[in-house]
Amino acid sequence: MFDRYQAGELAVLVHLDFPDESTREDLSEFKMLVSSAGVNELTVVSGKRSTPHPKYFVGSGKAEEIAEAVRLYEANVILFNHSLSPSQEKNIEALCECRVVDRTTLILDIFAQRARTHEGKLQVELAQLRHISSRLIRGWTHLERQKGGIGLRGPGETQLETDRRLLRERMVNIRKRLEKVERQRQQGRRSRTRAELPTLSLVGYTNAGKSTLFNLLTQAQVYAADQLFATLDPTLRRIELEDVGGVVLADTVGFIRHLPHDLVAAFKATLTETREAELLLHVVDIADDRRSENIEQVQYVLSEIGAGEVPQLIVCNKIDNLEDVQPRIDRDEEGRPIRVWLSAQANIGIELLFQALAERLDTNIVEYHIAIPPSEGKLRGSLYKLNCINNESYDEQGHCHLNIKMPKREWQRLLKQKSKEIEQYIVS
Repeated sequence: MFDRYQAGELAVLVHLDFPDESTREDLSEFKMLVSSAGVNELTVVSGKRSTPHPKYFVGSGKAEEIAEAVRLYEANVILFNHSLSPSQEKNIEALCECRVVDRTTLILDIFAQRARTHEGKLQVELAQLRHISSRLIRGWTHLERQKGGIGLRGPGETQLETDRRLLRERMVNIRKRLEKVERQRQQGRRSRTRAELPTLSLVGYTNAGKSTLFNLLTQAQVYAADQLFATLDPTLRRIELEDVGGVVLADTVGFIRHLPHDLVAAFKATLTETREAELLLHVVDIADDRRSENIEQVQYVLSEIGAGEVPQLIVCNKIDNLEDVQPRIDRDEEGRPIRVWLSAQANIGIELLFQALAERLDTNIVEYHIAIPPSEGKLRGSLYKLNCINNESYDEQGHCHLNIKMPKREWQRLLKQKSKEIEQYIVS
C-alpha cells in the first residue's frame, strides 16, 4: 500500500453530469465548498455518465485520466463532487495512489473546521464517526488477526473488529454527552416559554446571508463571510419588535443540496430551535440562478427534521445584486405578509422586515382603556415599564386614563400579577 497523505491541500476535482436530477450536483457550488475547506484547486476532471460505474464511479478510462492529472499536477488529494461507496474510494486510491475524498466527507471536514462550541464539536465528531465506521475496511484490509505469544495475547480480534468496537464505544459516549447538552437546551426553552417569549428562527440555503441579517437585526457580532457554512453553532439573541415586544431570534446552520444524513441526525438537537419556532424566516439569495432549487432543498430538510409545518416568512435577500428591484412586501389574498425583499449587506429594506414581523406576530394583540385613580400610581408605573401606553390623559377627579396596547401573553401575565388591581379599572 502507498503512504496515504492525510492533509491534502492540492486537489484534483472530479465532477460528472448525470441525466437524473436527484443525483446531479452543481460544479460552481462544489468549487465554493472546496474553497471553504481551504483547499487549492489544481484542475477539474469532468465528464458525463448515465449511471455511476460500480468499480470507479467514473469509468475506467476517466479513472486513468484522473490518475494522469494527479501525476501531472502533483496533487495530494482527489475531491469528488459525489458520494462514493467505500469500495469505490478504495479502488480509485489504489489506481491513483492518492487520497480520495467524496462530497460527504468534504462537508464533514468543513463542519469540523467551523465548530466552535462544545456541542458543535461533539455533533461533528459523531457525524464523522458514523460516516467513517462504514469505511474502516479501506485502511485495515492488510492486517490479520492479532498475534499471540507471551505478553502479546489479545482478544483474538482483527484490527478492523477492534476499531469498530472502539468506534461504537466512542459514539455511545458522545451521545450521552449530547443528551446532557440537550437537557440544558430544553431548560433554556422552558425558561423562554415561562417568559412567553416567541422564537423566530433563521433558516435557508448556505451562504444566503442569514448571519449578516442576524447581525443587522440584533447588533450581534456573529461571524459572517461569503463562504459556505460560515455559521455552524446556533446563536440566540433577544430583539424588541414594535407592538409585539420581546422575541428570541435564532441563527442556525445553513442547508445544502444532498446534506449528509449523518449531519442531519447529529444536528437534530441544534435544529430543535427551528422545529419549535413560532415563525421561520426563510432567507433566500434572490440573485442566485438556482434559487428555486435551493428553496426546494431547504423545504425538504425542514420536513426531514419535523419543521415542515412551521409558518414561514420568505426573506428575499441580496436585491442589491439585481437591477431594478426595490425593497417591498408581498402579501397573500388576506393581506398577510408572505415575502420581504431586502438587502442585509447594503442595509436596504430592513424596516419593511420589522413591519412584516410585527404584522405576522400581531395576531394576539389586546387593546384596553383603563382609568386609574390617583392612589394607584404604582400600577401606572408598571404599565409604563411594559412600554404599552399609547395615550394618557386626566379627568377632573384626577383619574389617569390610559389607552394600552400589548401582546396578549404580556396582558395575561400582568393579570396574574395584578388581577385584583387592574380588572376593576378597565373601562368597557
